[in-house]
Amino acid sequence: MQSPRSLFPLLAGAFSAGLAILAMPAPLHAQAPAGPPAIPVVVSAAERGPVPLEITANGNVVAEATVSVRSRVDGQIQKLHVQEGQRVERGQVLFTLDSRMAQALLAQQEAQLARDKALALRARSDATRYTALRGEGFAAAQRYEQAQADAAAAEANVKAGEALISQTRLTLDYATIRAELDGRLGALPITEGNLVRAGESTPLATITQTDPIQVQFSVPERWLPEIKEAMRQGEPPVTAHPPGDRHPPVRGSLVFVDSQVDTTSGTVQLKARFPNPDNALWPGQYVNVVLVPRVEPDALSVPVQAVQTGSEGSRYVYVVDAESRARRRAVTMRRVVGGRAVLEAEIAAGDKVVIEGTQLLSDGARVAERPGRATPPRPPQS
Repeated sequence: MQSPRSLFPLLAGAFSAGLAILAMPAPLHAQAPAGPPAIPVVVSAAERGPVPLEITANGNVVAEATVSVRSRVDGQIQKLHVQEGQRVERGQVLFTLDSRMAQALLAQQEAQLARDKALALRARSDATRYTALRGEGFAAAQRYEQAQADAAAAEANVKAGEALISQTRLTLDYATIRAELDGRLGALPITEGNLVRAGESTPLATITQTDPIQVQFSVPERWLPEIKEAMRQGEPPVTAHPPGDRHPPVRGSLVFVDSQVDTTSGTVQLKARFPNPDNALWPGQYVNVVLVPRVEPDALSVPVQAVQTGSEGSRYVYVVDAESRARRRAVTMRRVVGGRAVLEAEIAAGDKVVIEGTQLLSDGARVAERPGRATPPRPPQS
C-alpha cells in the first residue's frame, strides 16, 4: 500500500492535465457550404424604335440603253475622234467619213437647180403673158394651155432638184457619225482607213448608258403585297452593293415590278434605278440588293447573338433581372436588320439580354456582368 506522500505526484499530474483540457478552446461550428459562383456574361439592352423592313436579294446591273453605232452611208473612215472606253455625250462626233464624192454631187445638183429655176422663171413669165393675150383674144387656147403646162413642168423640175439636194446634204451629214446618247464606248473594231458600208452587220462602236443605271433582281412572291403597297405610295428605296466593295452602298429607287409572277421559281422580277455619276455600278456586275418597302415605327430589337435556338427549334433569350439572375424568355424572331433581331416577345425596352456567355446559363442562374467588346455603330436606317 502506497503512502500518501507517494500519491501526491500522481494527483498533481492529473490536476494539471484537467486544467490543460479546460484551457483548450472549444471547437468552432462548421460553416454552411457556399453556392455556385456567378457566371460572367456580357449584356446589351433591348430597344424599341423604327426599324426598316428589308427584303434582300441578288441582282445584276443592266444598262438602261445600249446603242450600236453603224454607218448609214458608204465611205472610208477619214478620222476617228474618240478612244475605246471613252465617255461620250449625245451629239459628240465619233467618226468622219470621206465625203468628197457627195460634195461634188451636191455642187452639180446645185448648178442644175439654178438652171431649173431660171427656166421656171421664164416659163412662168410666158404663162402670165399668154394669159393676158388670151383674155384680149390674141392667143389661141392651145398656146395658152401649152404655156401653163411648161410653167408647171418647170416648177416640178425645181422641186425635184431641191429634193435631190436635200438627199445629198443628208448623205453629207451622215458622213459625220455622232453619238446618239450619253454613255461609255466599248471596243472599236474598225479604225481609220477602213471602208464601211451602210447596213453592215459589224457595228463601228457600242455606246452603253451608265448614268443612270438599273439593277434587275427577283424576290419571292410572298413580298408582293408589301411591294405593291409601297409602290402606291411612291418609289421605295433600294440599295445595291457589289460584294467586296469597300465603298458605301449605292442608293436608288424601285421603278418596275413585272406584270406576272414566274410560276417556275415563284418569284417576281423587279428593277431599280440608280444615279451612277462615279461609275460605282458597272453593267453586268453582280450586286447585293436591299429593298425597303416600309419602316416599322415601334419594333422590339436585340442583338442577333442574344437569340438562342432550343432543341425543338424554339427561340429564346436570357434576360437578367434585378437580382442578377438569368431568366429564360421565349421569343419569335421576325427578321434580322443590321445585326439586330426584330422580335415578338414579352420584353421591355431597356431590359438586359445576355449576348455572351449563354452556353453556361440555365433558367435562374446567378450571373455577373462584365464589359464586352466594343460593338460597331448601327448602320443608318433608310
